[in-house]
Amino acid sequence: MYYLAEPGVSYYIEDGNEKILFDTGYSSVIIENARRMNIDLSEVNKLVISHGHDDHTGGLKYFFEEKRNIELIAHPECFDYKEDATGIYIGSPLPKKELSKVCRLNLSKEPVQISEHITYLGEIPNLNDFETRYSIGKSIVNGEKVDDTINDDSAIVYKSDKGLFVITGCSHSGICNILEYAKKVCNDNRIYGVIGGFHLFEVNARLDKTIDYLKENNIKLLYPCHCVSLKAKIEMAKRLDINEVGVGLEINI
Repeated sequence: MYYLAEPGVSYYIEDGNEKILFDTGYSSVIIENARRMNIDLSEVNKLVISHGHDDHTGGLKYFFEEKRNIELIAHPECFDYKEDATGIYIGSPLPKKELSKVCRLNLSKEPVQISEHITYLGEIPNLNDFETRYSIGKSIVNGEKVDDTINDDSAIVYKSDKGLFVITGCSHSGICNILEYAKKVCNDNRIYGVIGGFHLFEVNARLDKTIDYLKENNIKLLYPCHCVSLKAKIEMAKRLDINEVGVGLEINI
């Protein structure tokens, strides 16, 4: 079976009776790919958004043509106005006011238990000295445009008998910050696997220290995909056992 591809991210997750969608990609591609995968999006009962950029929220308006009155979990700043460095809007196609008409918003900086084994991490603190936040464009706070350091960037974590499996959006907060916070929230120092965006593009000291961290944590399953450059993946593959990722990948834990 062939699937459609775009520069966005969306994960369909099942945990017991819970059917969760984490991010919605960039467009209506999510609807067509779900159909081809025989996934019934009308059965999804939780929706989680990693952060407010349009490559993660773009599919929201199409998803809500299929499903209404679902709980949506995200950071309180997720649906604020966002623009890139050139002034082009890159936020959610549906603002908070419109979303409140079609779903039950659960906007939290604190961790939220989504299902028996899955937790939304909320706002990620800075826990190391090599993943400092930097701004990507502007957001509007109290009516004024300010540098957007993507404080709304978060992730979810599945707690298994083997350890923690972390699922990220872009990791604007820093992939190692996210993993360290997941350990604290779940009270488990074992990282079994990670999939998602690592936000690594250049071969530099930050990448070296990230590779060191991932290696020291003896992570069994590594799936760097969204917003990781080929150069960064090549460097990672020299020291780590990383896996290829594509549309339609299925992981069972």
